Amino acid sequence: MTMTSILTNSAAMAALQTLRSINSNMEEVQNRISSGYRVETAADNAAYWSIATTMRSDNAALSTVQDALGLGAAKVDTSYAGLSSAIDVVSEIKAKLVAAREPGVDKTKINKELAELKNQLASAAESASFSGENWLYNDSTTPAGTKSIVASFNRSTNGTVSVSTLDYNTAASILIDTKSASLGQLTRAVAVTQPNGSTTTTATYHLLAVAGGTAPAGSDLIELTATTSYDDIEGMIKAVDAIFSNLTDSASTLGAITSRIDMQENFVANLMDVIDKGVGRLVDADMNEESTRLKALQTQQQLGIQALSIANTNSENILRLFQQ
Repeated sequence: MTMTSILTNSAAMAALQTLRSINSNMEEVQNRISSGYRVETAADNAAYWSIATTMRSDNAALSTVQDALGLGAAKVDTSYAGLSSAIDVVSEIKAKLVAAREPGVDKTKINKELAELKNQLASAAESASFSGENWLYNDSTTPAGTKSIVASFNRSTNGTVSVSTLDYNTAASILIDTKSASLGQLTRAVAVTQPNGSTTTTATYHLLAVAGGTAPAGSDLIELTATTSYDDIEGMIKAVDAIFSNLTDSASTLGAITSRIDMQENFVANLMDVIDKGVGRLVDADMNEESTRLKALQTQQQLGIQALSIANTNSENILRLFQQ
């Protein structure tokens, strides 16, 4: 037989304990709904929280890689634009030299055109600068050397991290080097075989003379005078054509780097999305599930309150017995 006590209300205590449990669960569900996270702190799930925190950090690093790729792409595009302009001008110079080969042409007038085209080359090379870097023009005593673009952030299976770079040797694209003419595509000496009467001879030419610099030893500047021989003009044409070929090779390399950067940008963007989705699966709350749980807990809470109210009426029933 169950004893009734006015000091200890076992039914009320049980109902209160159940109500506390329901309220605790409701608080947890409400936190998940308000934050959107199933695992928000390490206390929720230490393993998942650790993985998610690490991957979010890696994604932040990948975001920086995206910025670096964008900056690198801008530098490459600027260099390519300058190089493309130089290719067009050199092609025009070659055409002018071919025109000078025709008998009866005023070579001095053509040379004036050549001088303006050379000025355009120098302007294009010097102005192809982005963020303080110029891959076509070097006025430092130190060679331009290899330029690096941050391409990726890597985490190995053992947890160590590294940064990969995309490297480009500017030796292939420097058009003008004011300190060392031999390092510039347009200022270095180009050796060719040209006609010499009924035989051939070796001659050396350079397209641009560096202001204040030293011309390549034993090399002649590509320019025309009234007395320039047809043999020399043919040699100049060959030299300009060789320069043109080198420039197109350099432009092809820059084009390949541009394509590589575009692919890497797409890969990094996709990788960041995949990491976000993976982290979401670990720590994000299922809002459909949580809203359903909240509705069920609200119903349980109402029932718990009702049960506690019923349990507390026992004391009132005892009082009625004494009143009778």
